[in-house]
Order: sequence, then structure tokens, then C-alpha cells
Amino acid sequence: MAGINEGRSFVPVRIAVLTVSDTRSLADDKSGQTLADRITEAGHILAARDIVTDDRDKIRDTVLAWSRDKAIDVVITTGGTGFTGRDVTPEALEPIFEKRMDGFSEVFHRISYDKIGTSTIQSRATGGVVNATFVFVLPGSPGACKDAWDGILKAQLDYRHMPCNFVEIMPRLDEHLRRGK
Repeated sequence: MAGINEGRSFVPVRIAVLTVSDTRSLADDKSGQTLADRITEAGHILAARDIVTDDRDKIRDTVLAWSRDKAIDVVITTGGTGFTGRDVTPEALEPIFEKRMDGFSEVFHRISYDKIGTSTIQSRATGGVVNATFVFVLPGSPGACKDAWDGILKAQLDYRHMPCNFVEIMPRLDEHLRRGK
């Protein structure tokens, strides 16, 4: 049965938030702020926060730099997952995923469908692993960020969540690199 095992201690995770937008600044970035608030309210560490324009190279380079930073365990991006010409976040990040997390997209869309119906198909939310760092690619609306955090990430980033969670496998994400394969 899914739930919190109170016999385990909470382990804070170091999370970076990247907003992808041509029009937002930190002062008016509601989606990034929604994530930052939820991260800290849950007891995790907001390790970094930034905004980049809808530019594949800037998105990819920022996520790659953060994925190499040992002070960051998870990267969450918000924005750029739609279908307009400027929406390029999945195209920037999926090619660098060592492993894709298809289930994240499926569960996100199921949760989103319950809230906004068929409009959920206009999002290309995705997730994967880059340099032993979990990366989650979310739409740019505060509602979508709330849904992803409240419905998926809050539980999966809690070491106490059973029967399994991302935190307990984080130390093993790079074992293929340590074996030289």
C-alpha cells in the first residue's frame, strides 16, 4: 500500500528550478515560485533557481551544468512544453536523457486530465535522468506545476514514501559510470 513510513527519517533533497520563458523575470515568475514554495515547504533545499529564454542551447547547457553539480540532486523545469514554435524544452532535454521516464508523463497527464480534461494533450511533460540527476520537464502554468508536485513529485522525492521512491535509488543512478560501462 502506498503511503508514508513514519519509521523512516525524512531526507531533504537538493532541487534546482529552471523557468523557460521569453517573457518572465524572477519577480513575476509564478510557476517557478510555485515550485520553489512547494519544495521548501516540503522540507527540501532549493539549490538553484534561474530563468532562461526559449533557446535549446541555453536550456540544455543550464540543465547539463546543474546535473554535473554535486550540490543538486534534481532539476525541475517549467515552461516550453507546448506546441508553439518557441516551445523547445523537450527537444532541448530529451536528447541528453540517459534514461527516459515514460511513467512520469503518463501519470502527469492522468492527473492533469482530471483537472483540465482533454487540454492536457497540449503538454509534452517528460522526465528522465541526466548525469545521475533526475530531470522533470513541466508546463509553464502554476496549475500544472502544482499538479506535478502535489500529485507525483512530493511523494516520489520523500524517502519515507513506500513502496518505493526516487530518493532511495539516487545513490545508484551513476553505478554504470562507476563500473566503467
